[in-house]
Amino acid sequence: AYLGPPEVNISSCLNCINVTIKLPTSHFRENGKLLSLIDIYKELDYGITLKTVDGEHKRSRKKTTEEIFSTVIEELYPNRNYCVSVMLTASLNQRSIPSAWKCITADSVAQQDYHAIAIIGAICFSLLVASALKCIHAGGYILQDKSLPHNLV
Repeated sequence: AYLGPPEVNISSCLNCINVTIKLPTSHFRENGKLLSLIDIYKELDYGITLKTVDGEHKRSRKKTTEEIFSTVIEELYPNRNYCVSVMLTASLNQRSIPSAWKCITADSVAQQDYHAIAIIGAICFSLLVASALKCIHAGGYILQDKSLPHNLV
């Protein structure tokens, strides 16, 4: 039986890529319960291949004992496109199907700053609207709690 392909999702961070890996489901059952690859092998090795304009770079293999886990590929060039593929193996099973390539552009400082400014701007705007509504309510223009006394009508 071949291991894989794992499910891979990537997101960009500052000069890096965050890679989230979900192990494929196995088809082995024990007492009616579907076993995970961790139940079967206890520990799996995973290797990440990083593809850039310069070619493919295999990163050092690491071990996992989790069904879903994340790793960060650091020291990348900003605004450059990177593609990632993950391959699983076990000590008892070296046959593997790698994941499909997933591609993304590593973030630069400018994009990070832009995101922060957009979030801060949205928070400030929300506070402004909330305080304006509070003032209008306090002034009695909206949601009046009690009706006017008869002698003022």
